[in-house]
Amino acid sequence: MTQPSLETVKAQAKALRQALEAKGTAVSHAQSLELIARQHGARDWNTLHARLGHCNAPTNLAVGTKVTGHYLGQRYNGEIVSISGPVGHRHVEIALDQPVDAIQFESFSNWRHRIRGTLGKDGRSTRRTSNGTPHLAVETTRI
Repeated sequence: MTQPSLETVKAQAKALRQALEAKGTAVSHAQSLELIARQHGARDWNTLHARLGHCNAPTNLAVGTKVTGHYLGQRYNGEIVSISGPVGHRHVEIALDQPVDAIQFESFSNWRHRIRGTLGKDGRSTRRTSNGTPHLAVETTRI
């Protein structure tokens, strides 16, 4: 049986919280995360988060691997053309199938055909945008 993604369990926690509130039982978001963690056999939310973060991290990155993800808030598809460094501090360069606009202003554009970043063990860059989103998130494409 495959592990759910972090996004899936967070959505489950949100749905649980809403369902309980509709029945008159108010719970915090943190409490709903703890309940979902126990449903998935984890001691607490932090344990589940760590387990899923490692399970869903792309471990098979190599030159030629087809990947998808987000770069500066934009969805992309592409292929790894360069990779170096140890797991947890991998430097990658990705040639994009379609260019993405790295600027979110209507009056200015900066189209990227290739993107580079340094990935942690979770497949996300440690560098973040002002709202806390990783600059680069990489997932392997399932064929």
